Amino acid sequence: MPTQSLFNPPMTATTNQPVEKSRSHRVKVEDKQIINCQSDVNQLVPFKYKWAWEKYLSACANHWMPQEINMSRDIALWKDPNGLTDDERHIIKRNLGFFTTADSLAANNIVLGTYRHITNPECRQYLLRQAFEEAIHTHAYQYIVESLGLDEGEIFNSYHEITSIRDKDEFLLPFIDTLTNPHFTTGTSDNDQKLLKSLIVFACIMEGLFFYVGFAQILALGRRNKMTGAAEQYQYILRDESMHCNFGIDLINQIKLENPRLWTPAFKEEIKNLFQQGVDLEYRYAEDTMPRGVIGLNAPQFKEYLRYIANRRAQQIGLDILYPGAQNPFPWMAEMIDFKKEKNFFETRVTEYQTGGALSWE
Repeated sequence: MPTQSLFNPPMTATTNQPVEKSRSHRVKVEDKQIINCQSDVNQLVPFKYKWAWEKYLSACANHWMPQEINMSRDIALWKDPNGLTDDERHIIKRNLGFFTTADSLAANNIVLGTYRHITNPECRQYLLRQAFEEAIHTHAYQYIVESLGLDEGEIFNSYHEITSIRDKDEFLLPFIDTLTNPHFTTGTSDNDQKLLKSLIVFACIMEGLFFYVGFAQILALGRRNKMTGAAEQYQYILRDESMHCNFGIDLINQIKLENPRLWTPAFKEEIKNLFQQGVDLEYRYAEDTMPRGVIGLNAPQFKEYLRYIANRRAQQIGLDILYPGAQNPFPWMAEMIDFKKEKNFFETRVTEYQTGGALSWE
């Protein structure tokens, strides 16, 4: 495919040629659309999708860095032979084994794939911020691994060596490959559905489902005043990922609104099957991370929790619920998403938040 000019609109899949539009044309609100847009993608205003810009501003206001979090209590607890049970240590290592590479996969999907196919500048602005946050999350997991003195080779290779982690990543890879393929272009119903499907997989299944067993486990430790530094970072990450998920859902619904031909009965059935695969994969991960009940949690609880989340994600994009009657066994997780940065949730004695600087510790 020829290289696209920075000043020209995207190529179309049918002709592989730029859509004709005068370079001197001033962008109007009605010119804008999420995919296959013919207007100049470099002109941020006038805004059409103010929700995307508002999410970008909110994400910037939520900025944080891993080094702001004091890990001294976590280090002491980890080094204490009696500080954590073997099952608790297993949970922590499995968690880090998945997350250390998961956010790298998400960032690659955004930077090398999604960004290229989204033709609206305010949505692209948020995607750039999201990609930066994925880098912060990868940094946070590395910071925890380094602080605890874990075997980096073991943790960072878990996505190759641990079956429950590898299976989740292998589920995601075909959808990354679709969007990052340099020959893939939108503009036909088939390719537009492939894009929409990949967006649903990443927003609703990866960020909206695959992360939640790990989040609940580490935050449950924090609620018991264990691994409070790691739990505080996970809480910030949960807040970020909740916004990523919500942005992705807004993006999906806007694409559906502008391209109703894509939302066919057969396509909806395919999406339902993907949700069910996602629930099964994440439940197998839950069983692997906690073969026995620990910290007030057990694997069967997560089966109900994952079904509850899948129902919610399905409804958010206009599908019927998949698991009638599923309930949320962890209502405290909702509180975690809404916390304020300066809140002393895990008694880590944060006294001040300084944008662009370090937290002050007593």
